[in-house]
Amino acid sequence: MLRASSAALALAAVTPAGAQDLQTRPVAPPPAIDPAAAQAAPADAQQVQFSSDSLEYDNNADVVTAVGAVRMTRQGNRLRADRVVWNRRTGQVVATGNIAVVNPQGDVAYGDSIELTDSLKDGVVDNMLVVLERGGRLAAARGTRSEDGTVDLNHAAYTPCAVVNSAGCPKAPSWKITAVRVTYRPDRERIYFVGGRFHLFGLPTIPLPKFSAPVGEDSDSGFLTPDIRYKNVNGLEIVAPYYWRLAPNRGLTFTPHLFTAVLPMVELSYDALGTSGAFKVTGYATASRRSDDLSTVTGSGTEQAFRGYLDGVARYQFSPMWSASGSLRVTTDRTFLRRYDISRDDRLRSTASLERIDRDSYFAITGWAVQTLRVADSQGMQPIALPEIDYRRRFTQVAGGVAQLQLNSLALTRTGGQDTQRAFASIRWDLRRVTSGGQVLTLTGYARGDAYNTHDTLSTAVTSYRGLEGFHTRAIGAAAADLSWPLIGALGGGTQRFTPRLQIVASPRIANLSLPNEDARAVDLDDSNLFALNRFPGYDRWEDGTRATYGAEWALDLPGLRVDAVVGQSYRLTRRAGILPDGTGLADRWSDIVGRTEVRFRDFVSVTHRYRLDKDSLGFRRNELDATIGSRSTYVLAGYLRLDRNIYPAIEDLQDREELRLAGRVQFRRFWSAFASTVIDLTNKAEDPLSLADGFDPVRHRVGVEYQDDCLRLGLTWRRDYQDTGDARAGNAFLLTLAFTNLGR
Repeated sequence: MLRASSAALALAAVTPAGAQDLQTRPVAPPPAIDPAAAQAAPADAQQVQFSSDSLEYDNNADVVTAVGAVRMTRQGNRLRADRVVWNRRTGQVVATGNIAVVNPQGDVAYGDSIELTDSLKDGVVDNMLVVLERGGRLAAARGTRSEDGTVDLNHAAYTPCAVVNSAGCPKAPSWKITAVRVTYRPDRERIYFVGGRFHLFGLPTIPLPKFSAPVGEDSDSGFLTPDIRYKNVNGLEIVAPYYWRLAPNRGLTFTPHLFTAVLPMVELSYDALGTSGAFKVTGYATASRRSDDLSTVTGSGTEQAFRGYLDGVARYQFSPMWSASGSLRVTTDRTFLRRYDISRDDRLRSTASLERIDRDSYFAITGWAVQTLRVADSQGMQPIALPEIDYRRRFTQVAGGVAQLQLNSLALTRTGGQDTQRAFASIRWDLRRVTSGGQVLTLTGYARGDAYNTHDTLSTAVTSYRGLEGFHTRAIGAAAADLSWPLIGALGGGTQRFTPRLQIVASPRIANLSLPNEDARAVDLDDSNLFALNRFPGYDRWEDGTRATYGAEWALDLPGLRVDAVVGQSYRLTRRAGILPDGTGLADRWSDIVGRTEVRFRDFVSVTHRYRLDKDSLGFRRNELDATIGSRSTYVLAGYLRLDRNIYPAIEDLQDREELRLAGRVQFRRFWSAFASTVIDLTNKAEDPLSLADGFDPVRHRVGVEYQDDCLRLGLTWRRDYQDTGDARAGNAFLLTLAFTNLGR
């Protein structure tokens, strides 16, 4: 029996000297150890199991030679070779011919010959190639490995990129690093380079005197991929993040943002993952001049001030039923996020929630606060909810149907506006039956009792939102019957389904305007709420009276094509005037006509059209189109929205709007693509008297080009903003993106 160490079996040699050939050798790695053979292995840890076509002994020279399909295994190390020679006098062991070695970590080494010392624990290899199981490969003119598994390479090359194309033919990697000396530390899962140089697309670029990079996708301390940006307000920006790996489940990222036109900005991010959950907190801090006047285009009055932003998110799962989550988003002023390209949100919401969910019940305690970034909004009018308590329980087999109990309370506080407390209890019962003729009949009963307490109602500008000062109650009841009749048949080699539907809802007169409206302020009839029991969003408003809603759904399924459409309208049976203003589509006895049409052709075309037609003129009161055409690599996205509600701000705050969104990407070579997007405000004075748009006002656009393969992403983007808001000025911005697999961590 030959004896060898695990260190020896992880070494292999390659072909011609100095070639640094990164291509995989045409040799299959040795197969995994047969469990039966492993069970029969000798107890001595130094014993090596091997097999070969023939075994020769030279007693005079004291040489043992194994020839032909040599297989050697020891404690997870596997070696294959055409020939192994052991000189017992000199202690030299040489393996030659189609060598492939796999160590216990899964790293594979290839070569033509390997020479080991007589201890078989250390070895020297000329022209070495190692393919790492965690990703990447190393080729070297000369390499040695110590007993602890450390590999030292001289005149080496490293790349994590693919070295073959999609057809399996050899190709040069997108990038590689050559170095005078490379050390691979498997215990640290890291590669260290000395005297290195980076090669991009085969061309040598920047020198890298001394640095290191991790192996695989695990995090480790080090510099992350930098970003280079330019914006007319801040000048040239260089972002150079550094990551500290505090523990396998915790890390801290320090990111300086250096500008040529303003003071630097510091970004800190801390994240942690535990057995029950995770959280992440990110903060930004700088000092710069900001505009205190956001109501004019020029934005007069600036001051040098501290500016920053805090963003946090957390979620914990304590048990299969109990969980907690939260988010924190707060900034020092209304233009900081946009000026420094952190976010374009116009409101920041911080939340906290404790939830319990099982098969038949739901319980949650939730709180939130809102910070507005809108120019005309008052921060004192933004609600703070502490708390909202919601409990729901489902009961099956109640009079043949399903019942759901809901208990809910909410307390809203404003520092400069109306305060409201609300509580209600409701019960809903649904019975669903399929008749002998195939019709689906659903009967619904609903009852609810509300209690409201509100103060400072005069601070709310919209009269219909205020309610009456003080404590008030309300009772709600409703009954509904919903009948649908699915009809299925063949059409054009496929299947079509036509489903007419009729719903009757009856509800007594409800006290609506005497109570405040906090969560049902923007009602608009569409396909999603056409057959809803209450077509107001939220709980504060209820649609009373008796109405009949009718409509139909039609679906067509053909090979590669699917069409799905729905259309409907409602009719109020009572003549009493409702609280729904004109423009919502529900003001008159006959509602507007609403519908949705979806068309999908394979994975190439997807079009969704939502609309609301005026019941009298059949003109569009809502026209919304979303379309995607193309493949994953080349596509066009188009979105169009037009609201023609004609509701004055004194009645409701959802105003008319018209907007066009376009985006697209074209792949003009295998890894190269160009992309662009734009948002255009088409609103004019006739649609919204408060809008500053002139009917065709670009909001922003983005144009860029990108290269992306398995290990490299390189892109250049030009973005232009057209709107000024204080010190967040209109103008051009450029972003250079460069990211490498296994580098920048």
